[in-house]
Amino acid sequence: MRVFVAGATGALGRRLVPKLVERGHEVVGMTRSSSKARLVRELGAEPVVADALERDAVMRAVLGAEPEVVVHELTSLSGGIDLRRPDRAFEATNRLRVEGTDHLLAAAVAAGARRLVAQSYAGWPFERRGGWVKTEDDPLDPDPPKVVREAIEAIRHVETVVPAAQGIEGLVLRYGGFYGPGTSLAPGGEHLELVRRRKFPIVGDGAGVWSMIHIDDAAEATAIAVERGAPGIYNIVDDDPAPVREWLPRLAEVLGAKPPRRLPTWLGRIVAGEAVVTMMTEIRGASNQKAKRELGWHPRHPSWREGFAEAVA
Repeated sequence: MRVFVAGATGALGRRLVPKLVERGHEVVGMTRSSSKARLVRELGAEPVVADALERDAVMRAVLGAEPEVVVHELTSLSGGIDLRRPDRAFEATNRLRVEGTDHLLAAAVAAGARRLVAQSYAGWPFERRGGWVKTEDDPLDPDPPKVVREAIEAIRHVETVVPAAQGIEGLVLRYGGFYGPGTSLAPGGEHLELVRRRKFPIVGDGAGVWSMIHIDDAAEATAIAVERGAPGIYNIVDDDPAPVREWLPRLAEVLGAKPPRRLPTWLGRIVAGEAVVTMMTEIRGASNQKAKRELGWHPRHPSWREGFAEAVA
């Protein structure tokens, strides 16, 4: 099939494009920067340069590619995140999840594509009540901290318009926290270095549950979703959602670093802000049972417990 990948040079796109090529697909990779066109070619795809926030440019790019499937992997998070003000860091990504999604969806329908696969996120968007592991049927947070409210609304937009789209099969993949090559949890990655330097503390009881996914497992699930699966939302996470107080010390141990420091909740709120306290103490993990059952996908790294060691080796 001909597959159009928007965000072909991002962390996920760089792992996804070669997988699609290996599976026999013809891939067109969209990047905003002409300087990255060469990288798209090296990944095995035909490059096209367009700004996802310019509707006419997206329409021309997608119509010119004549794809059967469009994949939306657009984010803008490479500059790091100020966890006291994540709303600022997510501002560009929020626009890509709202305006960029609308542009790609309109272009995919106009081009006659049969399927659109769009990325979302599993973890802190879930409602912070009830069970600690959520399914696709559980609601998103109706009252999130102010500094992540717009980010969750942008995610809600993707998860509403894509599966409901007329004339095209819309799938949304909720990825867990990425680790592995090209991510912030890889050698030289921002968050890995914070853990190494003991600047990534556990706040409060560390009960917040995170779901992780190796970047290659996320890419494999996306390649499968290109080819099959009913429209809808799928959690793409490993088999082992775990509280911060379990996974963060394990990551430090794998790095050969000292155990993470611990901060009481009141101090964490002052030092790091409300969003960090929420992520450390209240957020929920995700179940991958639907993706296993309906997509036939199984992560090669079923747990971060072993996956971390491979990722930082």
